[in-house]
Amino acid sequence: MNGAEALTRALLAGGVDTCFANPGTSEMHFVAALDRFEDMRPVLCLFEGVATGAADGFGRMVDRPAATLMHLGFGLSGGLANLHNARKAPSPVVNVVGDHASWHRASGSALVSDVEALAKPMSDWVKTSGSAADVSSDAAEAIAAARSRGGQVATLVLPADTAWSEGGIEAAPPAPAPESAVDEGAISAAAKALTSGEPAMLLLGGAALRAVSLACAGRIAAATSARLATPYGIGRLERGVGRVRVERLPALIDPARKVFAGIRHVILAGTGKPAAMFAYPDKPRAMEDPGTIFHTLCGDPALAPAALAALCEALGAKVDGPVEQAQDPAIPEGALTPDAILRCVAAAMPPQAIIVDESISAGRNFFPLSQGAVPHDYLQLPAGALGNGIPVALGAALACPDRPVINLEGDGSAMYTVQGLWTQAREQANVTTIIFSNRRYNILDAELKNVGVAGEMGSRARGMLSLDRPDIGWIDIARGFGVDAVRVEDAARLATLIASAATRQGPLLIEAVLP
Repeated sequence: MNGAEALTRALLAGGVDTCFANPGTSEMHFVAALDRFEDMRPVLCLFEGVATGAADGFGRMVDRPAATLMHLGFGLSGGLANLHNARKAPSPVVNVVGDHASWHRASGSALVSDVEALAKPMSDWVKTSGSAADVSSDAAEAIAAARSRGGQVATLVLPADTAWSEGGIEAAPPAPAPESAVDEGAISAAAKALTSGEPAMLLLGGAALRAVSLACAGRIAAATSARLATPYGIGRLERGVGRVRVERLPALIDPARKVFAGIRHVILAGTGKPAAMFAYPDKPRAMEDPGTIFHTLCGDPALAPAALAALCEALGAKVDGPVEQAQDPAIPEGALTPDAILRCVAAAMPPQAIIVDESISAGRNFFPLSQGAVPHDYLQLPAGALGNGIPVALGAALACPDRPVINLEGDGSAMYTVQGLWTQAREQANVTTIIFSNRRYNILDAELKNVGVAGEMGSRARGMLSLDRPDIGWIDIARGFGVDAVRVEDAARLATLIASAATRQGPLLIEAVLP
């Protein structure tokens, strides 16, 4: 058995049965090994950023890693932006990066690079296999790392000679991570802060945003009057009718400071201290008031559900908090606006839909406009690296083939990983992509004002923010990749198409034309 076959066996033994791949020469033995294992699903992606983004979406929905397969350091570099998003989600991902044969790396080849150095900034765990005999145990270690702390990015570098050489062994599956205990001191400190009579907020992230943990947080809020919130970039939130409502922190510093105004204690469960997306001239540096105290409920984000349950027990919080009530949102009429698109989604989405949101500025009102919508999962661009929506929607659809996926996508951000539409078509993924077609980087128009230079911009500078001359031909692009596509200018037609996602097979792109 060669190292490539040992790798495949180790991945399957560790529950990794899907591989999003953009391979090259150094990975050909692994590609050949895939042919011998029907339980491993290989998914070809035309760009590494699609592979890493799809693995991110897959991991968010099933809480176990998919693998990626990339070629050398420059191939890994193509996937780094979406690995940054995966880390912030957090999402479990196992990257396999083929490298030159160990003895060829000193040759001076034009293709040689330091793969580990490139991997480390966007990975939580990095290792290079030393021989075919090491591959399976290294893979088991990578899987264990990816599953740790609520989801991490693990990168295994596989020199070509470790893949083609005989001597691979079948190692034991990764051992379950040792159970960590909830810190009773942290629970006691949080309970004391919440019952101090001072204004408090419970800030939730990661696994704390699932329905069961949200119900627990709702009981804590009912017992203590604490506000419930989540950072702006959300990996996965289970929301809708019957689930506890949380507010999403604004991304910008001024509105975020209004949310934190007067808050004395912030309890962090499954997330870290929040920060604004950017710093701005002459604006405050922090969201919170001076003197606000942050309390970390659990150092390991994976413990957030258990820590919330322990906090409930410590507070004697047994009365359920309020949950979202069913609304009957009216479908808007007439021409499309960003809010009209969001209202159509809220009114027409099928139950248990998966909403992927990379609509950037246009989608900021989705939370208030979709309150009382049917139960759904909400997956947002978590870290700001554009090109996440199309591949995350692909990964989510392959992870949950019985659930419709609706991707809210900006026309600028969609172009970063538009190749993902081809893989959606090839895999017949049930994804409806709604392009907010305003023909500009609208988010950057707003940022001009935030940094104080809007009045100084001339036509040449503003041309750097527009997507016209020529307009992007979304219908032609989608159909060229094998995806059905339609151009829509009125809300009623859009709502009808969204509702059809419940029964549709295969991908659809809707260009929602905005003024």
